[in-house]
Amino acid sequence: MIGIIKIVLTGAFILALSLTQAIESRALDSSGPEATIRTLVRANAEKDLSTLSRLMAHDSDIVSYTIAGRKYVGWPEFEREMREEFDSVQKLEIPIHELRVWSKGDLAWFTMELDYIRFVGESTNPKRTVLPLRETGVLERRQGEWMLLSWHESFRTIQLGGPLAQQPTQAASQHLVSNAASSIPDLSGEWDILEVEDDKRYKATLDKAGNGPYTQHGGRFITTKFADRLWQGTWQQPGNDREGGFEVLLSEDGTQAKGVWWYSRVGTQKNIPPREHGGTYTWKRLTQPPAPQ
Repeated sequence: MIGIIKIVLTGAFILALSLTQAIESRALDSSGPEATIRTLVRANAEKDLSTLSRLMAHDSDIVSYTIAGRKYVGWPEFEREMREEFDSVQKLEIPIHELRVWSKGDLAWFTMELDYIRFVGESTNPKRTVLPLRETGVLERRQGEWMLLSWHESFRTIQLGGPLAQQPTQAASQHLVSNAASSIPDLSGEWDILEVEDDKRYKATLDKAGNGPYTQHGGRFITTKFADRLWQGTWQQPGNDREGGFEVLLSEDGTQAKGVWWYSRVGTQKNIPPREHGGTYTWKRLTQPPAPQ
């Protein structure tokens, strides 16, 4: 009988020890680098700036990059823009689709795919905008707690170097050079332009060659090439000291266009990788296309 009791007690002790180890293991996992990343994403969605501050390093020389060519150095600049973002949206949803984490010692790095979903406008009927993003970043364990050091994010499904960005075929280029007058349509008139990701809308007034001002920071479009309905050019915005390029595909009836835009310079920053930062456009012609001559 005593032997049976000992066996039962020993079994109970082993079970308790196993449960304790499992709990400790889960506790360790809950404070690991992956848990820290998920907590940061949740804090962003909940507009919890204090948690973001606690789990992000405040080193003054840390550099991170976000969409639209934006560069952050240190914490204060990022904090200011996050406050503005939180004030400008009704709600945020940030579902994670894929997250992979690697670690070695006190350093960890990750890749992640997520959707940044913004709800803006009236609370009864807010406009929903989805930004499909991919992110990479580095964390460091400091005094037992993992902290995000630096990250880089870009659009996941907007392929700025995709089919729209391909150069015209040699035959098309030769046709453009030899018969420019017949290959370039009359692009004059008023155009309604929507930046899809940021839900920004403004108007452009263009001449026949596709050049003219638009109502965003004193902006101006300059068309540099047109072939096979592929419309390419540059834009400048003196009001916020930025410039870049665009590429849209004009519809067959000449009434609308869709494509992409990107930054080439933001203030004094000129080393922005071409076509990497930007977004998508939709253009709608507000005036009827001129009749062919």
